[in-house]
Amino acid sequence: MHIGIDVGGTNTDAVLVDRTHVLEAVKNPTTSDVTSGIIGALDDLAAGRPFDPQDIDAVAIGTTHFTNAVVQARGLASTAAIRLGLPAAAGVPPLTAWPRRLRLALGDHVYLCSGGHEFDGREISPLDEDELRRVAADLAAKGVRSAAITSIFSPVNAEVELRAAEILRAELPELRVSLSHEIGRVGLLERENATVINASLLPVAEQITNAFLKALDKAGIDAPLYLSQNDGTLMDVDYVRRYPVATFAAGPTNSMRGAAVLSGLSDCIVVDVGGTTTDVGAVVGGFPRPATTEVDIGGVRTNFRMPDVVSIGIGGGSRVTLGDTPVIGPESVGFLIHQEAMVFGGSTLTATDIAVAGGRLRLGDPSLVAHLDRADVRRCQQAIAERVAVLADSMRTSAEPIPMVLVGGGSVLLPEEMPGFDAVVRPEHFAVANAIGAAIAQVGGEVDKVYTGQDLDREDILAEAKAEARQKALLAGATADSIRIVEVDELPMAYLPGNAVRVRVKAVGDLIFGGSR
Repeated sequence: MHIGIDVGGTNTDAVLVDRTHVLEAVKNPTTSDVTSGIIGALDDLAAGRPFDPQDIDAVAIGTTHFTNAVVQARGLASTAAIRLGLPAAAGVPPLTAWPRRLRLALGDHVYLCSGGHEFDGREISPLDEDELRRVAADLAAKGVRSAAITSIFSPVNAEVELRAAEILRAELPELRVSLSHEIGRVGLLERENATVINASLLPVAEQITNAFLKALDKAGIDAPLYLSQNDGTLMDVDYVRRYPVATFAAGPTNSMRGAAVLSGLSDCIVVDVGGTTTDVGAVVGGFPRPATTEVDIGGVRTNFRMPDVVSIGIGGGSRVTLGDTPVIGPESVGFLIHQEAMVFGGSTLTATDIAVAGGRLRLGDPSLVAHLDRADVRRCQQAIAERVAVLADSMRTSAEPIPMVLVGGGSVLLPEEMPGFDAVVRPEHFAVANAIGAAIAQVGGEVDKVYTGQDLDREDILAEAKAEARQKALLAGATADSIRIVEVDELPMAYLPGNAVRVRVKAVGDLIFGGSR
């Protein structure tokens, strides 16, 4: 058995599963400190379906901790942004166009140094080791404990990033270092931004994973802990402590994976309606379709792996104003819905109240919304369905029919038929699809590299990339015989000389069970 937990802005969902069979599911309001909500969810699971903690093989958690830290600019480490590339790339320094509150939270420590490579692997300038030692001395004087090292075209040649990290760590053994070639993709500024965010989150990752481990210890569970990452796979505690940015958007990703498993559909449009937002994404081959454009995180442009998800401010806790043109959201009562919604004796009209008044949901005291005008309620329900359908339709990539899968506790706001979709599926356990997605997730490895040369052998390149992706999945904790390649992308970079080609390969496999922390 394994446990899946997903922490949302409104609810913390938890499930106990035997492989893919759901034994127990609970949904609790998210607590302000989040961690106590996880402890409560584990207690409720044990109360609903008693189990021996020793029978749990793994616990997987999807969390918003790291995203919230960046959005709120809270708890971030003072971080140095070190770019290797002089004399090139000095025109737009690191942290350019960052929100002022984030620059201040990180300390605004920017360093431009020699180094870097061209797209074909040629050296821009030699690495100046003495220059880096002076940077280390400055960091020590300022008390900076985290650093993000970014070299021009490091996805092609990572040598200078690795050597720079060695030099800095030799001078400052306690320095936490993030390297851009391990985090972002080709594209200097966006890759650098993602690396700086990752470095600033390293102490947060240590604190959060320790808190989760303590929560499991309190419940008597000695199983390995995994966190969901944003490609639909899991990562262990050590990986999270190195790459916390990989957890961003894990919530919608879990929902999409859960929706695919519960519905039995490997290709579909998933609509996940929570308490605050509705997230819409596409599932291709059982996994979320990745975004192909830059992703904005807290006002910062990044280019690391993220699912292709669009959101609107409609959820079960959305505030509603009735009338000829009803207003739904984007403001939400969030996890205070049990105090503020009218069906629970509160004074705020929410989308949940509309669902109860319209007969789609039995919750709280329906008599408290019986006075609402029936025509106004119908108009509001129709407006919600139309806005969600338009958003879902925007995720299509062809005119071919594709089913829609409705998940999330707030999906009761939507009808069984949606405009523009022939098939609408609301699977069993739809309300906790996100936690199920975490519980049944596999582990994976991904390679995204640029290969250059005049005499490239395509088959050799693909074989090398696939072998590296399989090895990464194996190191992440997958059983060797279960690993399979689920995605292969080749992008000839015709605008560059030298037969350059960008190759991205993703491998996934089942977790090794029966271990312990």
